[in-house]
Amino acid sequence: MDRYERFRRAAVDRGLPGDEVDAFADQLRFAVWAGAGGPEGEGVGQEGGLPRLPVGVGWPSGGSGSPLPFIASVDCAALPRAEGLPLPVDGSLLFFLHHEDDLEADPGTDGSGFARVLYVPVGTEAVVASPPPDHDRRTFFHEEIPFLVPERRLSAWVEPVLPEWVEERDVEFESEVVKQVFDGLEHLDELCELVDELWPEPDRSSSFRIGGYCAAIGGQDPPWTRMAAANLAERLAGEPDLPRSERTRLRRAEEYRLIREWVPLAQFHTGSDFYYGCFLIGSDDLAAQRFDGMRSFTMFTE
Repeated sequence: MDRYERFRRAAVDRGLPGDEVDAFADQLRFAVWAGAGGPEGEGVGQEGGLPRLPVGVGWPSGGSGSPLPFIASVDCAALPRAEGLPLPVDGSLLFFLHHEDDLEADPGTDGSGFARVLYVPVGTEAVVASPPPDHDRRTFFHEEIPFLVPERRLSAWVEPVLPEWVEERDVEFESEVVKQVFDGLEHLDELCELVDELWPEPDRSSSFRIGGYCAAIGGQDPPWTRMAAANLAERLAGEPDLPRSERTRLRRAEEYRLIREWVPLAQFHTGSDFYYGCFLIGSDDLAAQRFDGMRSFTMFTE
């Protein structure tokens, strides 16, 4: 029995209306959380240290030609499965990001600016990469952050994730579709409580997340809002007389579409206290292993 079926059965057993259960489950996602620790011998990847790169592949570099700091890697075959998250069943994913340069750049449409995701298929000959030349004598960041950080092994688990409007019971700035869903959920508190009962929050913290929804960071626009604005810019520029209310409706509808069709491929804290990394990818691209479709949205935490 998968997690969605387990949730539906438990909800129906409590007498909750089936239409509400289905509408709520449509907003519920399951994501892979990773952090240090876990049972001895368990491991799904690493944060920091040196990446294992395919033979003949150089250290990934950014738009400036400088090497990109290595964030983490995960062994897809070792990751726990999360329903609705079409990760590769094997091979490895490696993540690189220069958070300061990425924040200043426009979000790339192909992930080739100052953020990279490298997929290494199973069976590929790979070796531990040598550090880039002069990595210990160059200043890569404005802050005193080393280019290489000590390796830390990761263990992983699956957690349920709900959108912010559900968590905060607030739909004021959401799309009309979300408001309709919200208005139809008379047993919202009970449904949320059921999720917490079925999957209690573990007594451990995650530093790297795959799937779910984008975390709300700082006071800036979230990635969905920025993507929606970019997608609608040409159309709205061509319709200068369009009422503000209609512009708002179109933007919120586009945001909702993006939330439905895109998924966080990685969310993580950087070596800085002020920057947070967020890589997004379309669900179809993820399922097809088209990782060049990734977009990076580094966020400032204050």
